[in-house]
Amino acid sequence: MASLVKDLVEAGIHFGHRSTNWNPKMAPYIHGKKNKIHIIDVKATVKGLLLARKFLTRVVAEGKDVLFVGTKRQARSILEKFVGEAGQPYVIERWLGGTLTNFRTIRDRLKRLEELEQIETTGELATSYSKKMESTLRREKAKILRNLAGIRTMTKLPGAMVVIDVKREVNAVNEARKLGIPTVCLIDTDSDPDFADIPIPGNDDAMRAIEVVVQSLVAAVNEGKTARQTSGEGKEDSTRGGRGEERGQRRSSRSKFRAEEAKPGAEEPEAAPAGTTGA
Repeated sequence: MASLVKDLVEAGIHFGHRSTNWNPKMAPYIHGKKNKIHIIDVKATVKGLLLARKFLTRVVAEGKDVLFVGTKRQARSILEKFVGEAGQPYVIERWLGGTLTNFRTIRDRLKRLEELEQIETTGELATSYSKKMESTLRREKAKILRNLAGIRTMTKLPGAMVVIDVKREVNAVNEARKLGIPTVCLIDTDSDPDFADIPIPGNDDAMRAIEVVVQSLVAAVNEGKTARQTSGEGKEDSTRGGRGEERGQRRSSRSKFRAEEAKPGAEEPEAAPAGTTGA
């Protein structure tokens, strides 16, 4: 805890915007003002971050993914590095309208990407198409990759969404709210905290501050993945054990039945020879 607070302060997480450029709804998260700059309460930041970590760990442990969204220049490389390593989907280019609410169309575009990659891999692109068509297909592939490369592994809607700068990503937040997807948002003093289900008040313009927050959230995601694997192994072992017990019970019942059949008293009397009469 102490190291986390130290890293946050050193990263400048407590520096907000100028006092003339603020959202009054952020007042509960502001500690004070210095040199006309609002100072964010670090206690509120830590509280929101810990709450978000606990929530994301539970979401991932349940088998769901977490979508990270940050299209501003300061967040792109950070999300691509840390979120990509964690195997979670992310959006670092322009948010395409309908990415969540029209997810079927997005999946169709990703299937088209796979088709274009297959054509290029087999060499058909250079042999079966004209140079103009080849150039057109390459541009189409590059465009899809630029916009959707981060979510190509997302086969279903995410269980939660992490947003860097809710004011910039308002379209993404609105889609998530429409579908009932919980949002965890890094919110500066000029943003509206009502857009976030779990707000993390902090500086969303400093690269170091964004990096510390993202690293902490990704660590929670990794903990959830570990818990998911552990629970999956436990269920598999219990299933195997249950099946083994059932098989054992079946074998025991059969053995018992056969043992009863093998008893002398259980045998049927032999039929009397033909032509004989009883006494």
